Amino acid sequence: MTRSGVQGEDTQEEAAAASERAEAVRGDGDNGVEEAKDPRPRRRRRRALRWTAVLIAALLAGSAGAGYLYYEHLNDNIKQDALNLGDNKVAAPTPNAAGQTPLNILVIGSDARDSEENQQLGGARETFGSTPLADVQMLVHLSADRSNMSVVSMPRDTLLEIPKCTDPDDGTVHPASEGRVMTNQSLGHGGPGCTVATWQELTGIHIDHFVMVDFAGVVSMADAVGGVPVCVDANIHSRDGQGHGSGLKLAKGTHPVKGEQALQWLRTRYGFEDGSDLARAKAQHMYLNSMVRVLRENATLSSPNRLRRLAEEATEALTVDPGLDSVKKLYDLSNELRTVKPERITMTTMPNRYVGARVEPTEDAEQLFRLVREDIALDGKDAKKKPDAEPEPPADPAAPDDEIAVQVRNGTRTDELGTAPGRANTIAGLLVERGFTKAVADPSVLPSEDRTVIRYPSADLEGDARRVAKSLGVPASSVKRSTDVSGVTLVVGADWREGTAYRAPGSDDRTPESAEALNGADESACMHVNPAFTWS
Repeated sequence: MTRSGVQGEDTQEEAAAASERAEAVRGDGDNGVEEAKDPRPRRRRRRALRWTAVLIAALLAGSAGAGYLYYEHLNDNIKQDALNLGDNKVAAPTPNAAGQTPLNILVIGSDARDSEENQQLGGARETFGSTPLADVQMLVHLSADRSNMSVVSMPRDTLLEIPKCTDPDDGTVHPASEGRVMTNQSLGHGGPGCTVATWQELTGIHIDHFVMVDFAGVVSMADAVGGVPVCVDANIHSRDGQGHGSGLKLAKGTHPVKGEQALQWLRTRYGFEDGSDLARAKAQHMYLNSMVRVLRENATLSSPNRLRRLAEEATEALTVDPGLDSVKKLYDLSNELRTVKPERITMTTMPNRYVGARVEPTEDAEQLFRLVREDIALDGKDAKKKPDAEPEPPADPAAPDDEIAVQVRNGTRTDELGTAPGRANTIAGLLVERGFTKAVADPSVLPSEDRTVIRYPSADLEGDARRVAKSLGVPASSVKRSTDVSGVTLVVGADWREGTAYRAPGSDDRTPESAEALNGADESACMHVNPAFTWS
């Protein structure tokens, strides 16, 4: 790897560090057995990628290295791919009164072993060049007013349906999965844009960007940040009788970890709680929160050359969508992210239940997704909402009812329930009875909406859309401007599966307990150690 401007002592320091890193990562990941001692092929163990936390934290601290990040060759390091390979689009959120919109970034950890460096870091030689898996998926939601941040992790073993995805490079069409499969397979259906499409199908959340990282550069980034305090409630040694485990060995209490120990912490599941990826995600959340606190307390990294090497390693390890395809764009993103104080950062795991050895989303998961869609802070500290004021009259008043064209679509499908039959026809007929004689059902599109919504494409149709909402008793807050429709469009949501009288559902804006929310300022968090993995 070429690193411009690193010479003399820094080169020797780097070589030594590289040697240490190579020694630290020999083995096949979770089991930690050195390949030199056991060259037999091993079954690859899918693992949650531990550097996702490092990436987000590095973005949060981006301004520390502004002077060193503006190298043109760093832009050339960054790989890019299409944002969304699916057919269905999710409407972007409506701006708030100040014209601000939330920002949703999907962070993907790939287990690709497509280079010598990735192979050395990942082990499992028999998987070289195989289809990569999206073993870490974290949605980072930055609120419209930039006051708070929410992170939702989806377990890699989540069962869901992957939509049809079309590879823009060669036109290959990856058909939708036959039934439910593990979510980490989405990356092999054309790239990260299919993982984005899968998230949008499941959650209804509009995703603005993705950032994907692979094995390369992880150790250097971890070392550049320095020690990060982590806590265990008992002595731990992540190793069983068959050699499985990360090798992490810590005494009870809080300790700063970096380098090899940081990697061990972030990949450990043998020894934490029930030994599952759910426990590993919790450990990653603790590490990330702690790292954010460290980075905010230390505004700069100690060595300019170390920072430059970090920039080289980080940019070479990134694949992003075209909206983030330069160092400046990543730097601007980091500046937005780092405005949020740790006490307003909330880390969560998608609520789930076991299905055999896999998991599936629960009803609480939909509640969590709704809070993100509606830009409601997961820490419960949003300013108390005032009753909805009567909106300002639209610039262009509504046309007569019999001149307003309305398309009605059936969006009643949910993860648990199929589409309620005939809803578009029923509500279109109801509108005709009420004088909207140009209302028609559109059976060609079957979206999925949690709540009934009325969309309009331009200001001259806002009055028409509001008039339709008022006639049906749909609240003004459910009237949205969207360029994804060509005229006034009513989508009958899952909250109106039957009857002709619409009743807006009550809102429970609390984060479900099953999401296991962790506040970014919580310094008391400590991982529970499985008694089978302790030592004295």
